[in-house]
Amino acid sequence: MSDRHEHGQDRKPGHRHSHSHEQPQGHPHQHPGASPRHHGRLLPGRRLRHLLTPHSHETAEKLDSALESSARGLRALWVSLAVLGATALAQAAVVAVSGSVALLGDTVHNAADALTAVPLGIAFVLGRRAATRRFTYGYGRAEDLAGIVIVLTIAASAAFAGWTAVDRLLDPRPMNHAPVVAVAALVGFAGNEWVARYRIRVGRAIGSAALVADGLHARTDGFTSLAVLLGAGGAALGWQLADPIVGLAITTAIVLVLRDAAREVFRRLMDAVDPALVDRAEQALRQVPGVRGVGELRLRWIGHRLRAEVAVVVDGGATVREAHRIAVDAEHALLHAVPRLTAALVHADPEPAPGEHDPHLLLAHHAAA
Repeated sequence: MSDRHEHGQDRKPGHRHSHSHEQPQGHPHQHPGASPRHHGRLLPGRRLRHLLTPHSHETAEKLDSALESSARGLRALWVSLAVLGATALAQAAVVAVSGSVALLGDTVHNAADALTAVPLGIAFVLGRRAATRRFTYGYGRAEDLAGIVIVLTIAASAAFAGWTAVDRLLDPRPMNHAPVVAVAALVGFAGNEWVARYRIRVGRAIGSAALVADGLHARTDGFTSLAVLLGAGGAALGWQLADPIVGLAITTAIVLVLRDAAREVFRRLMDAVDPALVDRAEQALRQVPGVRGVGELRLRWIGHRLRAEVAVVVDGGATVREAHRIAVDAEHALLHAVPRLTAALVHADPEPAPGEHDPHLLLAHHAAA
């Protein structure tokens, strides 16, 4: 006997049972305002309040949450695009009059960082589309494709900044208006740091690794802007090579950002998750009444939302209805315990009787293939 149950799929009317998926510290199932449970269940009075309070894991409300998170991500992208775009334009004007290679590299990188909002914005818009019979998981993976574009953009900016710095080392030229270059560097730092804080805050709130990585990228850009001050100071003291040397240092910083961004995108494409999330999910499942064991558990990111697939062991003598109830309870526990989890497929396996053959052996040769 087995039972499969997936959150949000073919739900019967009135089958409503959800709160916010962001959990306070403490019991992994406990929601704000809930009292402690006895053997994993709410006290009778609290249970009645739990049943009567409007709360749902239904597809419509889940979609509303997904749309809201995408909308917040879009706002963060367009605001940061405006701020970084204005910063890059201001720096470009100073580059035109000063000829600073270090500031040119910083300007190019800021412009590239601003433009990364475009593929991410497209990905967020696509991610809001409903699943279809062809794209049955929806369009959340567009966010991972945007990550690839971002990595390529960072790589191109590193190549351009490095080439410009080497060219200036081979053909030194004086920097003009060093004080203006210093002011432009401070403007670059201020713009990048503001954008970094904004992107990281929103990215962590909605669970977007791409947006958080973009925020960290902006923070690194801010420190490279400060490095331009060194080039301006060296030029003011008459050391012409200070500017291209700082340009090479900025190129190195961009390459380090490229490495981290590429690693993060690669992990997402390979369905990597934080092992702590797996531990948290297993702990929550083991506390569900009726669950006698946790089998295979899989988590995967689709854009900035998580999906889960898990097999739980139940009493071999349980009826189909009882097994289904346990599966629903297990799903409910997962949705509360794992932040940004929006769907869970729970498979209930009967606890084997002594001497009983494992019914899954029939599938072994398919797994081996």
